[in-house]
Amino acid sequence: MTARDRNLTRQAARHLLFYVWIIALLLPAAATPCDAFDWVPSDEEIQKYRKSWNPFSEGPLLIQSVDIHPAGQLSVRPFVFSQVAEKSYGNTLSLPSEAKDGPVHTYAVSPLVTMTYGLSNHFELGAATSMIAFWSKDTTSANAGNGGPWTTDAGMGDTSIILKYRPVVQDPDSARPSFTLYQQLILPTSRWTGTERPPGGVAPLGRLPSTRFGELGFTEGATFRKNLKPFRLSGGVYYTYSAPGSDNNQTTYVGDVINTRLVFEHFLSEKHGFAYNLELATVHTGTWRLDGHSVNRGAVNGSTVIGIEPAIQFKLTDSIVGALGVLFTVAGQNAADAIYPNFAFQWYWNQGKKVIMR
Repeated sequence: MTARDRNLTRQAARHLLFYVWIIALLLPAAATPCDAFDWVPSDEEIQKYRKSWNPFSEGPLLIQSVDIHPAGQLSVRPFVFSQVAEKSYGNTLSLPSEAKDGPVHTYAVSPLVTMTYGLSNHFELGAATSMIAFWSKDTTSANAGNGGPWTTDAGMGDTSIILKYRPVVQDPDSARPSFTLYQQLILPTSRWTGTERPPGGVAPLGRLPSTRFGELGFTEGATFRKNLKPFRLSGGVYYTYSAPGSDNNQTTYVGDVINTRLVFEHFLSEKHGFAYNLELATVHTGTWRLDGHSVNRGAVNGSTVIGIEPAIQFKLTDSIVGALGVLFTVAGQNAADAIYPNFAFQWYWNQGKKVIMR
């Protein structure tokens, strides 16, 4: 192990221990009755919501469910996300018509598996791990007559540990939506296992909150959802801070990342869980950091990408649902102009009882 790797491992261990300590403080409150947590929302409010209109379905592809599993219910969600990027945006926010042939062409496939489990009526614990395979060609080198060799790698992606707390559940008889707080710890398992960083360095638009690939990170988010038969509306805002890194004995600092999501679902068949979605996703890499350090790696001038995904969702059985869609960018700055075909399946288990839609 190099000195750089040892330094990064020590930093990761310190941050990981801190985050585990925070979770350890929260889990006992999630697992046992406690006035500080269990009184919001009340059991009556939760039961009223669970008996209201909410068809069993996959839900949005680009945002985790805002409402949480009941205690003891589990879901496993394989998600295959791919990327085709041959153009890129310049230093000003612009439309695809202004995107230029990119200096690098990248094609990638990144399977992701997310497991979520209801700890209580208010808390949900999740874990997500991924793989990545990418093929990238330096077109600038090729155009200069230097061959433009392909760079390719396949290996483990990053791993996330997720904790969600829902202090407000939606009321079917009023305009009140569900409101959930989202905490995510991103472990750089891609770097620990030697997976090469893909061009751009940011996990693709849409796969959970996008983060810096191969960086230890912390995400805080706030999400909402409201059911209005035959529609569901949900959205969220996420902020990700990456811990300092090291390169050639120099401490490196990358910009913080802001994600937003807004999703509209329209059900055409409740029995079959069949609906179409329109999903808006944005990712903005800032020129600042919460710790006040100047950004000296990555997109030092910041970057922005805005994407829209049309998708369809469907029910396969009483415990398996799925969805598929294609995300494409509609505007960007210092980012790839790309399309992202993707699909997901989700299996629910509720201790032999009927599955309860989140």
